[in-house]
Amino acid sequence: MKFNYKTFDELQRDIQRLGLSIPFGEDLSCLRTEIKANRGIIPNRLATHPMEGCDGLDDGSPGELTFRRYERFAAGGAGLIWLEAVAVTPLGRSNAHQVMITEENVDRFRELVDRIRTVAQETHGHNPYIVIQLTHSGRFGVNKKIVSHYDVLDKKAGLPADFPVMTDEELDELAELYIKAAHLSYKAGFDCVDVKACHRYLLSELLASHLRDGKYGGSYENRTRFFKDVIGTIKNEVDIDLAVRINAYDAIAYPYGWGTDSEGNPALEEPKRFVQELENLGVGLFNITASTPYLLPHITRPYDQAGKFGYEPPEHQLVGVARLLNLAREIQRHIPDSVVVGTGYSWLRHFAPQVAAGVVEQGWAKVIGFGRTAFAYPDFARDILTKGEMDRSKACITCTKCAELKGAGKITGCVVRDPEIYVTPYRELMAEWAAKES
Repeated sequence: MKFNYKTFDELQRDIQRLGLSIPFGEDLSCLRTEIKANRGIIPNRLATHPMEGCDGLDDGSPGELTFRRYERFAAGGAGLIWLEAVAVTPLGRSNAHQVMITEENVDRFRELVDRIRTVAQETHGHNPYIVIQLTHSGRFGVNKKIVSHYDVLDKKAGLPADFPVMTDEELDELAELYIKAAHLSYKAGFDCVDVKACHRYLLSELLASHLRDGKYGGSYENRTRFFKDVIGTIKNEVDIDLAVRINAYDAIAYPYGWGTDSEGNPALEEPKRFVQELENLGVGLFNITASTPYLLPHITRPYDQAGKFGYEPPEHQLVGVARLLNLAREIQRHIPDSVVVGTGYSWLRHFAPQVAAGVVEQGWAKVIGFGRTAFAYPDFARDILTKGEMDRSKACITCTKCAELKGAGKITGCVVRDPEIYVTPYRELMAEWAAKES
């Protein structure tokens, strides 16, 4: 169904009718409090999630629109700004315009970090905690790479059954690139580095490589080895905080999924063990998500409209919201000393602040992240913190247009709320699709 709630009571009635567990809080003051994360301070409980803009330069440097986006996020007031996926190698870029950090462009990233801090200080008098997300796009990149086969995702990525799997030696070389990128991230001035392990990009896929041979596949110890080795080396070599954005589960049946049983339902024993081990290695910030938008987008981001490809959500969107909230709760309760960032709030529109407050008050997560909402409504945090509410006319309507742009590798943002920039590329995309169909 589409979001059509006019009052908070209507929303609560549907939550009760569906038998869901979603907390609410009327007092939003908890969202204004600061919190310690790793060695830093997040000045409030609101975050922008890592959302790719596909507007980097050819060399991977942040482009003009990249600066515009993060200046808007900084002015918007979120205490935690989680930079979008940044490739650690040209072979790992999701598209030709994904940002990528290198020796040659590290100073441009430093300019971006400095600009974020300057804008936030000038507009809010605070210093946001800034995380850089390091990634390899794997099978969903321009230069497709995989660490294990799964026929359904192989077909999605256009890969034949005999497509070569990365060797252990190639993964050893990739580990060095992650470590090098972490050194560059420190040089650029980021507070924290996220080694990305979600949405079935390369390292997320590695966690689910039950059928892979060699030292990086099969057993739990092998499947988590790469990740823990990289985290441990960064901890020992680089003076930077550590984070991870991770799938709590893949919603793909075992033996092809992470954190799942033979029917694809959550089985969180390994994810809980993993986050505990990462905490022991020094990771203090965990951003919890699930599944992959390339296969089951309704689990990753509950939304209203099916978009170009006609994928209709097979469940009420509130079921998806509740699932994401409860996954974060499970992880937060397992590692109570760490900071868990929750996801799944955009579909709630202007009722999201009350749910966010309830989540923080009840300890389901310590920080609340917004992704598509940040594209549509970059000053959402300012309005929540200063006005006690969000403006319904600015909220994300979960129409999937930004996802369609990103999937096509075009500059990505909110077509509805930021039309001056993003209507033209979206129209171009529609024309391209129409031409292919004709």
